[in-house]
Amino acid sequence: MSTLRPYEVEPTDIPIHLRELVQSTFDDLTSQFMLLPRGASFLEYPEFRAGYEALRKHTDGFKVLDVDRCWSALRQNAIAGIVLRTIVGVTPPEWQDLAKEETDAQFPNNWARGLDKSMKTNPNYFGTRGGSSELTVGRVTSLLQAACNALVEGAVDMTQDGMIHRLDKIDTREGLDSVRYVSQNHIPYGVLLYERYLGRPFASHRDGVSELVGDVMESAIEDLLSAARVPFRKTKRAERVPGFDQAPDFITPDEIDPTVIIEAKITGDDGTARDKVSRILRLAAMRDERERGGRSTFEVVACIDGRGFGVRRGDMGQMITATRGKVFTAHSLKDLIEHTRLSEFLPTP
Repeated sequence: MSTLRPYEVEPTDIPIHLRELVQSTFDDLTSQFMLLPRGASFLEYPEFRAGYEALRKHTDGFKVLDVDRCWSALRQNAIAGIVLRTIVGVTPPEWQDLAKEETDAQFPNNWARGLDKSMKTNPNYFGTRGGSSELTVGRVTSLLQAACNALVEGAVDMTQDGMIHRLDKIDTREGLDSVRYVSQNHIPYGVLLYERYLGRPFASHRDGVSELVGDVMESAIEDLLSAARVPFRKTKRAERVPGFDQAPDFITPDEIDPTVIIEAKITGDDGTARDKVSRILRLAAMRDERERGGRSTFEVVACIDGRGFGVRRGDMGQMITATRGKVFTAHSLKDLIEHTRLSEFLPTP
């Protein structure tokens, strides 16, 4: 028996098959957590290794770690700054906070995050105008001082029960002695796995491309419509579109006289999924209001995926009902044009 999908059912029959339609949509959802967008600033291992070698050489194999030697490494290869932060084991905002505490330096919000991106994408960043400005040099010096202090000191004794120290790891526990030991010897695989478990693999990269994860579905829709030569407008993030509380992700053919409204989202978080469902229900209410007033109306389409949408059956049922069955996943996106009013805009053969 073939799977019955929401868009294959007449709107009047959806209540009869709703339980089955919810299940078939759940079965179509993919977690997506095994795939991540690379993004423009993904750091390959050879690039990371080059930054590591710059830091290792300029500190004489981590025998002497001070601000001047770190600056020498950064001027050779800015990625050495990423390596230094990684040895400490902090995120860019945490490094910034550590520098505030250690040096009383002042930073704009998320300044270190921007610096991190600059160092990733341009190994010669500190040879550029922006990277060599007096303000940047002063702030980076504070970051380096805080990192050097932390690594030289190592994991201090904690007198408070139930606490662990962020430097209590194999390469920083005993200060520079630990750093040197790890740099000169092979690390036991079990130790590597344990620290990976504590730190979550790809966590930093995942945080850095979190906005791009949602764009995977939007890019797929854009490619599909463009290939079929169906007119559409993809709205920008936080754009204001007259007549809508929040701009839909796609409008065909345009916002002046919309025929199809598409909301798109991939998420592994059920809270984010619920927010998207709420937006779709609001669009459906606007459609119904237009119909009651005898005005031209639009079709509401949901293109969703990710395990976040598979948490609440009630929400999925509401979405299927509100869109009159026009719910598509990454698996069924190929049917989007054929089973919606987008087909009205296909060029005549």
